[in-house]
Amino acid sequence: MPSYLPNNMGCLNFSFFRTLNRFVRKTPSQKILTQSRIISVGHKYPADIFEERFPDNTVVSSKYTIWNFIPKNLYEQFQRIANFYFLCIAIIQLSINSPVSPLTSLTPLTFVVTITAIKQGYEDWQRHKTDRSVNHTDVSVIRNGKEVRIWSQDIRVGDIVKVKSDEEFPCDLVMLSSSDGGGVCYITTANLDGETNLKIHNCLPQTQEYQTAESFNNLHATIECEEPTANLYKFMGKMTYYQRTQSSIWPLGLLNLLLKGARLKNTAFIYGCCVYTGPETKLSLNLKLTYNKFSTVERSMNRFLIIFLVLLALEAFVATGLKYFYQNDPVMGTPWYLPLKGVLSVKQVFSDLLVFVVLFNYVIPISLYVTIEMVKFTGSMFLTWDAELYDKNSNEFAKCNSSDLNEELGQVQYLFTDKTGTLTENDMIFKHCSIDGVKYTEHGGMLCKVSNFLQGNPDLVFQYVGAVENFLLVLALCNTVQTFKNGTLSDVDNCYDDFDLEYYASSPDEKALVEACRRFGVVLQGVFKDTYHVTFKGKHRMFERLHILEFDFSRKCMSVIIRNEEGKIYLLCKGAESTVLSKCAFGLKGITLLHVNDYAMEGLRTLVVAYRELSEEEFQSFDMKYKMARTEMVAREEEVSRVIDEIEQNMTLLGATAVDDKLQDGVYETLVALKEAGIKIWVLTGDKEETAVNICYSSGHFQRDMEVIKLTQEEASSQYYRKLTEIKTMIEEETLKTFALVVDGHILAHILHEYCDNFYKVCRECTAVLCCRMSPIQKAEIVKFIKHGSEKVVTAAIGDGANDVSMIQEAHVGLGIIGKEGRQAVRCSDFAFARFRFLQRILLVHGHYYYIRISTLVQYFFYKNIAFIIPQVYYTIFSAFSGQEHQRKFQND
Repeated sequence: MPSYLPNNMGCLNFSFFRTLNRFVRKTPSQKILTQSRIISVGHKYPADIFEERFPDNTVVSSKYTIWNFIPKNLYEQFQRIANFYFLCIAIIQLSINSPVSPLTSLTPLTFVVTITAIKQGYEDWQRHKTDRSVNHTDVSVIRNGKEVRIWSQDIRVGDIVKVKSDEEFPCDLVMLSSSDGGGVCYITTANLDGETNLKIHNCLPQTQEYQTAESFNNLHATIECEEPTANLYKFMGKMTYYQRTQSSIWPLGLLNLLLKGARLKNTAFIYGCCVYTGPETKLSLNLKLTYNKFSTVERSMNRFLIIFLVLLALEAFVATGLKYFYQNDPVMGTPWYLPLKGVLSVKQVFSDLLVFVVLFNYVIPISLYVTIEMVKFTGSMFLTWDAELYDKNSNEFAKCNSSDLNEELGQVQYLFTDKTGTLTENDMIFKHCSIDGVKYTEHGGMLCKVSNFLQGNPDLVFQYVGAVENFLLVLALCNTVQTFKNGTLSDVDNCYDDFDLEYYASSPDEKALVEACRRFGVVLQGVFKDTYHVTFKGKHRMFERLHILEFDFSRKCMSVIIRNEEGKIYLLCKGAESTVLSKCAFGLKGITLLHVNDYAMEGLRTLVVAYRELSEEEFQSFDMKYKMARTEMVAREEEVSRVIDEIEQNMTLLGATAVDDKLQDGVYETLVALKEAGIKIWVLTGDKEETAVNICYSSGHFQRDMEVIKLTQEEASSQYYRKLTEIKTMIEEETLKTFALVVDGHILAHILHEYCDNFYKVCRECTAVLCCRMSPIQKAEIVKFIKHGSEKVVTAAIGDGANDVSMIQEAHVGLGIIGKEGRQAVRCSDFAFARFRFLQRILLVHGHYYYIRISTLVQYFFYKNIAFIIPQVYYTIFSAFSGQEHQRKFQND
């Protein structure tokens, strides 16, 4: 038994807890999974414990292998009615004495199937190449106290992985240590949630000391965590840390988890323990497998083919019946050129029936598919050649990845769009602020009062005292911003020089506010060992950071507890007015709310700022409760939120801020044009509600005369049905109003499974819909929900990041933006282009022409073949409904 385990504790720590977690039943109120996995860090399982098997880290996005390509591809192709039909005709021609050569059916069928197989095989080969490049990426793992290089596909659950700066995490890792002395690292999650800003993650202080491969020989710990889930915003676990004969348990949360697809930034290296691999990573669980898409025209063709099959069968039966009626008629008699009547048999009748089927089978045109493929391929070039779809900034033309869906662009009825990086540039600019009931704005990099500014005399604020000083300090301190100089994290030695100072933040709002403070003379120099260094009008000040209160992604505010140079403790808070104002007992709430509404009318993003002074006793009491709540394994989120709500009370309101999230050029005009064309637009985003609503107003998705209806997490689950019924009734009664619906991901998880019919009726009547705080898989579920609704509409989805891949693949038409978030969305899309405004021309011009061309071609071909076959049917009247085989037999006799 390993020495790090207490006596008689080996089996207890593993077998007992595994059994307990596998079989114990927990009440629904506990909100924890009944199953979990236990992982030994570095595979240091006791000898008498069986190591559980988990999937390897292989990524598979391809559909075919070298062994199943031919049968699987043929099976998929012959699901097409026309292909299956001509296969049957060819078999019939080979089985009977056919009046025409079997090559007339086999040759074009073989050509169509071969060309399609080559095309699909090439596309899948490209996916194999992508998979191979990912699976064969070199990664560093710790094996037997040494750092070794292996392929990514060979990573196992429990491995200790080393990731260096600018590398992607190859699997889901629990962070163990980092090069940063504070045990933190900075990552970007653009491929997960579309956000390009830096996010801060940390490790447990107990494991931060392990900085080399050799040092991990002394680490003995186990991780117990929940089974894999697709929820990007939740992770529950705990680490049992063994030291000699002692063991301690520490909680693990979302901030300790580094997800596959995220990228390490501004940190030299991190070590992490692999907890989820391959198909079990959160990124993989949020991706959908690719499948063949068929356009509306092709599906309509299948219906027409069935009609023409019925027509063919009717013609063949009628011709066969009239043949025997004609031959047995006593007046007409048997024509001289036909063989004499013999004994009538079923075999003979069936043979004659098949002869007429072969003669009349050209009512269905096999050349139509070849021609359509040629027209679609040629038409796709028009899209890539269009100079008006060229973006000079990125030097990118539009791309067509799937010419099969050209005409579908002209039939889109519902458009689902991402927000960040798709509608916006994700670039925030400070505009205005309200401090102690007075409006301020920025003029020439200086803060000035709006009242005098409007009269042409800007009243610049040179001295910051009272509320103005407190307001700017809160903006500079209440954030998670990190400072860098020349691309590296700034340190205490050079923190006083603000030249070449760069800010990185998990929220673009925070970065915009801190940069505005810098222009106003309040410069955040950096955070070193939990101490803020701030230059206030040239004077250096320090504040000790005691806590950052931002536990999960569902809260609408964040707070920081600091201690100033005089030893006084303050709680600094900023957040949505709907949350913060109700927690303020002092300050000009009414005037500030009016200013917030004014800023919102301009389409600006707003935040309310407040603070509270805490006594030492209040802080110590909160500190104890907060630490206890964070160690809970049952209902941890509720306990932490309750403790935070207790301290975020009786605050003093300071004011509000307003920043502008710059939209891409032409977004407003594009959305208006698409709505006028009858296309319903839904915005699906992982961003928070307030941010998304403001963007919807500024982009024109929401209009000021719309009545906004909200279904948010504040509603109890038992009230969803009642709320939906009330909304549906209100919409039916208010026929002259237009409505916009706002719903978050938490609500959708319940509504889509329990009240989908009522929700569908409400959405159908709303002019605009916004879904916020959504995971990638929820985006796909929404698209599927509308696609398979009673109206059977044509859907399109547009996005720019890997978090949009699922909905892009689920929609009838997938559109990718060639932007800053990598090329995952572009590779998985059917069409790709550089700017959102190009969508107007792609749908309303190219899509329209594609549909006109294909629909005209299809109608012409069916008309042509009917015109071709009718004379042949007519001619049988004059040949006594005989087939060619009878003439041959007569001549031979």
